Amino acid sequence: MTHSIAEIAEALGVKAVGDTSIRVDGIAEPGEAGPSDLALAMNHKFAEMLKSGRARAAMLSADEDWTSFGIRAAILVGRSRYSLALATALFPPLPEVEDGIHASAVVAPGCRIGTPTAVGPFVSVADGAVVGNRCVIGPGASIGRNSRIGNDAVIAPGVRIGRDTVIGDRFIAQPNAVIGSDGFSYATADDGAVEEVRSTLSGSISAEQSRQVRINSLGRVVIGDDVEVGAGATIDRGTITATRIGDRSKLDNNVHIAHNVVIGADCLICGLVGIAGSARIGDRVVLGGMCGVKDHVEIGNDVLAAGASKIFTNVAPKTAVMGSPAVPMDKNIEIYKFIRRLPVLARQLRELKKQVSRLTGNE
Repeated sequence: MTHSIAEIAEALGVKAVGDTSIRVDGIAEPGEAGPSDLALAMNHKFAEMLKSGRARAAMLSADEDWTSFGIRAAILVGRSRYSLALATALFPPLPEVEDGIHASAVVAPGCRIGTPTAVGPFVSVADGAVVGNRCVIGPGASIGRNSRIGNDAVIAPGVRIGRDTVIGDRFIAQPNAVIGSDGFSYATADDGAVEEVRSTLSGSISAEQSRQVRINSLGRVVIGDDVEVGAGATIDRGTITATRIGDRSKLDNNVHIAHNVVIGADCLICGLVGIAGSARIGDRVVLGGMCGVKDHVEIGNDVLAAGASKIFTNVAPKTAVMGSPAVPMDKNIEIYKFIRRLPVLARQLRELKKQVSRLTGNE
């Protein structure tokens, strides 16, 4: 697939200069870009590489003098990463499987698969499942009974989609994501150590933990439109109600979403985040890598949590939090600065004690 510089600039809503009729069939870094590539050089230090490269056209920051780099055409952008997102959408990677249903796939007679849809080798589609149009299902993926997947989904190799799962349009799941596994839910006949510690916050335990009895997961997972789920991510089905992921939310690799969790729209959940059962996450929330969210916690809209934050209490909308336990970011930074001063304060305290001892004759 090729595009002219003019066509790319129009798709990005920005200005193109020079010979905008030049056509490119890919995107590359300035040092590797050839005559048929669009070189990405929005950072000035990379733009300098254009002078010794082979690229004829480049994407540059709007404040660059494009004529100084020895290229024939340029696309001038403001917000570089956003422009990058729009540009890469013009050069989608080729699907990993060909259109049609592979001979080794196991497709139940009671399911419905739209057209055109590519179903790869050793895929399993269970009875009652519905797959939309223009989908790609990679090798070894499985789709459970009575699940529904919208149009234009890309399901990578090894993905597991459990029974009764509902997924919207333009869904992307990276390799080995698991959606709709049973929740981690157990109960004991009597109060035990867990209940005791929760109520007393004591460092010692007197109660004994009795036998754990499984709580079956009778709910499902419901995912909106334009959602992406990273490699190895897991989303548990609800106990009775559904676990829900809102429109346009993105989950990174190795994220875990427990049973009954509700995540709003346009959220960004970075790698290794764990969200415990029945937590509620608002819209446009960003959870940095390795964040942890306690069960039943509510996080408001537009919250930003720095990486490795541990959220044990509710967070008000439009709050930036940090630390373990997570507190407002400015407060956490103040605490951190104070902790770094502790060795100095301890040394000063020892000196003061010596002075007091000398003054009181207690040396």
